[in-house]
Amino acid sequence: MLTLFFIDSVGKYRQYDDEGEKPGEYAGIFEEEYTAQLNEELELDDTPYQRYLREIETRHTHNGYFSIDKKSKRLVDPNVASRGESAGMADDVDAYELILRDKETLLSLPEPTDDDKTRRSKQVRFIFSHSALREGWDNPNVFVICTLKQSDSSVSRRQEVGRGMRLCVNQLGERIDNPATAHEINVLTVVANESYEDFVKGLQADIQESLSARAREATEAYFNGKILPGVDGLADVEMTPAMAKLLHRYLVKNDYTDDADHISDVYHEAKRNGALVELPEDLKPYTEAIFKLVDSVFSEGALPGIEDSRRAKENVLNENFQKKEFQALWEQINRKAAYTVAFDSVELVKHAVDTIDRELRVERLSFVIRRGQQNALVTSDDLASKKSFSVTVSQTEQVDGSVRASVTYDLIGSIAEATQLTRRTVAEILAKLQKPVFAQFRANPEAFIAGAIRLINEQKATMIVKHLAYDPIDERYESAIFTVEKNKEDFAKAFRAKNHIYDYVFTDSKGERDFVEELDSSIEVKVYAKLPRGFAIPTPVGDYNPDWAIAFDAGKVRHVYFIAETKGSMSSLELREIEKSKIECARKFFAKITDEQVKYEVVDSYSKLMTLVK
Repeated sequence: MLTLFFIDSVGKYRQYDDEGEKPGEYAGIFEEEYTAQLNEELELDDTPYQRYLREIETRHTHNGYFSIDKKSKRLVDPNVASRGESAGMADDVDAYELILRDKETLLSLPEPTDDDKTRRSKQVRFIFSHSALREGWDNPNVFVICTLKQSDSSVSRRQEVGRGMRLCVNQLGERIDNPATAHEINVLTVVANESYEDFVKGLQADIQESLSARAREATEAYFNGKILPGVDGLADVEMTPAMAKLLHRYLVKNDYTDDADHISDVYHEAKRNGALVELPEDLKPYTEAIFKLVDSVFSEGALPGIEDSRRAKENVLNENFQKKEFQALWEQINRKAAYTVAFDSVELVKHAVDTIDRELRVERLSFVIRRGQQNALVTSDDLASKKSFSVTVSQTEQVDGSVRASVTYDLIGSIAEATQLTRRTVAEILAKLQKPVFAQFRANPEAFIAGAIRLINEQKATMIVKHLAYDPIDERYESAIFTVEKNKEDFAKAFRAKNHIYDYVFTDSKGERDFVEELDSSIEVKVYAKLPRGFAIPTPVGDYNPDWAIAFDAGKVRHVYFIAETKGSMSSLELREIEKSKIECARKFFAKITDEQVKYEVVDSYSKLMTLVK
């Protein structure tokens, strides 16, 4: 039984220095963990398997297969060889020949008559590879694949998993393909470097991309048994034979399919014009799902037209930009300013200590193991809906204090680097923490460091804002910032506006879309703009770009001009400290550069906006 590791760098498995070859990081970790597991497996019984385990030295049970430098005889990163950065580099073919030559040896058990080299080859059960096994090689007895690298465009999950998708063989080289036992024995286990959900979704997507099986005929048989997702409180429903027949008759009756049951141009034309005939009463509750099902049938009429993609679609400024109301607002806000900050480090230490003592709670390290299995029968619909795998076991384990106890941490240095404080200041903060709070570092060092960094940075941002002041400078924003950006978003999803300075408005969320729709229909609003990214307010915690500039009808509101930041929630508890700091900076900025006619505030809806300007 072989285990195959895909790694991201040859140097992490094997390195070289003036003294010669030495194990890399991954090899060292493997030997440590293998030895610990071996000690648990060894027993006093003198069984063939126990003898086999005792005979194998840890350093001989694993090996790496990579490209080889023909001059130095050292393993090299194949990516380096492909770039030609070292003369005499061999291509991956060297690794292929090595593996192919020793493939049968890898499947054999050591014999008393074997020489040392053959014996060591037969003891290898764990293979590390960078990319030499990407293609052109397979071994029938790979039962475990562990991915210690990210899959990319050159090595897909499907190709990696494919290295183990072979019927295994016994010691005589015979395939284990007995129908009664084949599926129980030929099981490939993949240990992924990402969550179970992410891995199986990615694998299913890889497989689906390689398939061309898509229904081309809208028949009763195709519709029968399909699942229709429920809406408005309705449960999911399976398409019954009667429902499938009803849908098929509807398509035929309205000429939405031709004599060969292909989706017709009549259907596509009616759909584009919003003129589809209503579905029969029994199907109406699932109208949206029904038409999605119909659209899943391949039809050339549904293919997009050929356009010149090199010509960018422009969202040009319209006449609203020149309105006197917007120009007056722009004159008020297009000022630039510089800020100055001064605060006491003693005050920062005190606030940081109080906050960490009060809020830093670190959980013990734990990990979740999810085991899943691909279903025995998989259809293209299963792959499309990401349902070809099922979770069989899920368990959460807590890590005891001895695991990875040899790892050392530069606690002070890590926090100092991330907070841009001196080591002395960080040491002072840590020294003043309550003992139970600081003791959490031993339970989960990474979480403790990350939590301390976040809380210190938040206190630092709060103090900076508290002691910050803006001073206007002579520079102003140019009107060109409204035309320099070329929008690459989907215009089909944009809002067609009449009071905005552009013809189309692109929104980031449903709440923002609702806000824009009410702005555009309001008789109090004369003109408004979503401010471009070029309009940025400098703050100590990063540049800040407000959302909206709004000019109201002067006779209908108290504040004629409004700068709005839209948030999904008005609760300060749901805004991150950094966000709150930027908002406070913006308040100071606009208060300094504008008069009392301009108001800046955070709102979560149009109604909230109107309560502030009325």
